Amino acid sequence: MKKKAATEIGIHSIDVTLDETISEKDLIREVEKLNADPKVHGILVQLPLPDHINEAKVLSTISYEKDADGFDAMNIGNLWLRGGEPPLAIPCTPAGCIELLQRYDIEISGKNCVVLGRSNIVGMPVAALLQSCNGTVTCCHSRTKDIPDVVRRADIVVAAIGKTEYVRGDWLKPGCVVVDVGINDKPDPTKKRGYRLVGDVNFEEAIEKASAITPVPGGVGPMTIAMLMKNTVNLCRHSLGMPRLRLRNKKHGDYINQTSTSG
Repeated sequence: MKKKAATEIGIHSIDVTLDETISEKDLIREVEKLNADPKVHGILVQLPLPDHINEAKVLSTISYEKDADGFDAMNIGNLWLRGGEPPLAIPCTPAGCIELLQRYDIEISGKNCVVLGRSNIVGMPVAALLQSCNGTVTCCHSRTKDIPDVVRRADIVVAAIGKTEYVRGDWLKPGCVVVDVGINDKPDPTKKRGYRLVGDVNFEEAIEKASAITPVPGGVGPMTIAMLMKNTVNLCRHSLGMPRLRLRNKKHGDYINQTSTSG
């Protein structure tokens, strides 16, 4: 899907397909080749990697200026800082969540936002983005006490906890907005493959309470790919000394959704 999306918008993509028995040293060498290639503006390493390879070590090899996933420590650090330099790339799924909220004109500033999950991929970056849009953010995790009670106070719920239909309808505040990041297999004998895809939220129950909710599949997933394309464009623009395309707009924070060198 990533390659198809790139082709559709005119981004030239290169697949480097390697055998799963490749050594960590040789994989790192392949990444370094891409780092050195001026025609390559964004690099993404498809995870998970084989067990014998240290994922963190491989990912840290990717140049900050070519980090299409936005997971480089410099990008994550700049994401959390107020003021200073903005990240060159923003983690794709969290960026997609914010883009969805903004496109549907959903107010973030001043709202109680509850994020379920604290992963480096979704939970923590989306919490940072919601805060940057002036939301009041609570992050729930495996040690949080009485999660249903916390969720009941939320105006915006972002579910990224990795548990099938974990969030129930009676947890939700009437009129809240639900962004369901989860994607899980649920047994379904009526389906040819024997299962269907569902999120971390019980959709049928939640739709009775929520004013807006993302479907699974077809909600956050396509946005993740779109934000990967946007990151790649921004990295290309950076390499040419051009201003980046902002994520946040003025209505949802102190930012304008246009080209700029900051924000």
